[in-house]
Amino acid sequence: MPRSVAEQAPRTRLGLAPNIGYMPPIVHGFDWPDRFVIGTVGQPGSRTFYMQPRTGSRMVSVSLEKDQSAALAERIEEVLDELMETDGNPYSVPALTPEGLVDNEPLEQPVEEEFRAGVMSLGWDPTTAQIVIEAFPIIEVDVDEFEDVEVIEVEPEEAFLVRIPVGTARAFAKRTREVVGAGRPICPLCRLPMDSDDHICELPDGFR
Repeated sequence: MPRSVAEQAPRTRLGLAPNIGYMPPIVHGFDWPDRFVIGTVGQPGSRTFYMQPRTGSRMVSVSLEKDQSAALAERIEEVLDELMETDGNPYSVPALTPEGLVDNEPLEQPVEEEFRAGVMSLGWDPTTAQIVIEAFPIIEVDVDEFEDVEVIEVEPEEAFLVRIPVGTARAFAKRTREVVGAGRPICPLCRLPMDSDDHICELPDGFR
């Protein structure tokens, strides 16, 4: 098992990446938070996803895409499963969400977006047995100035950093998968999401 495992969620819409080694002047850091969840605001079909850690009365809400949420949950479970398969399971990684860590409560209020996540990373710190989640904001630039550059290194003004133990990480991933899957139902015919209004779909050739 390598000392760290990293995964980037989809890059920002403009292909920006934070300058490696750069530390933003503002870091919204939470080490062993009292609560850390992904939740949504809005109705299915128009939901906004938020990551929300809280320690005491201090809380931050960072918005992200549904696909980013799903990818984060999937990768966390992959990392936990890899760690659990290490001889003797030295980090005591649970196979399932510990009962006392189940959290089905909604996001805490008020939900005030700190920033919208662009590049995200996932890591493992073996010295503290913690999953480490980082997110950097989307930064708008004039892409015409960089038309010949595939990835633009930037220095974001802020970052989001959360460190959670393995049990909390397992609970976080399970809840996130459930939140992602709680959107609009899928039409059994066209396999597209159905809105609350009357759904009209195009049937494949041969169906009437």
